[in-house]
Amino acid sequence: MSDQEALDFAIVVYREDDAWEAEVLPTALTSDLDGLIYALRQQPSMSGTIGLVAVGDEFFVALRVFGERVDVFLSDIAASWDFPLAEQVLEYLDVPVPDEEELDAILQDEDTALPAGDLSIFADLGLDEMELGILSGDVDLLPEDVLSSIAARLGFSEPFERAIDSMFG
Repeated sequence: MSDQEALDFAIVVYREDDAWEAEVLPTALTSDLDGLIYALRQQPSMSGTIGLVAVGDEFFVALRVFGERVDVFLSDIAASWDFPLAEQVLEYLDVPVPDEEELDAILQDEDTALPAGDLSIFADLGLDEMELGILSGDVDLLPEDVLSSIAARLGFSEPFERAIDSMFG
């Protein structure tokens, strides 16, 4: 397994008996948005489920599924050219994949990631739009570090870290 593959992960987070739980999902779901949404819907939870996906050191996707409602956040639109999951998220959000000129303009500023989707995805849990924007826009942080920060901010750091540890030892 290469280092690149080792950083791809998908984790489902949910509440059970007033406690947060987190479980690793199959790595194949890091490139399959429909499969990811399906897997999140299969997890019984009164308050819906959260999906956190990191793809290498490139980008992350956060999802919240509650019944038929699905909120999605993509950390970097530029990833849509190279990664199926990022492209599928943009299609799901009805955001056009940037053409080559637009992508060049986005990539000119290497210190900026351009997110797409619902910045308020976790606002009701205490992570507001501005904070998520700042976290996702920090290109010096790896996606797994941003997701770890989000997990800590939302109060499920321990189960999240246990799930990560179960994958990578």
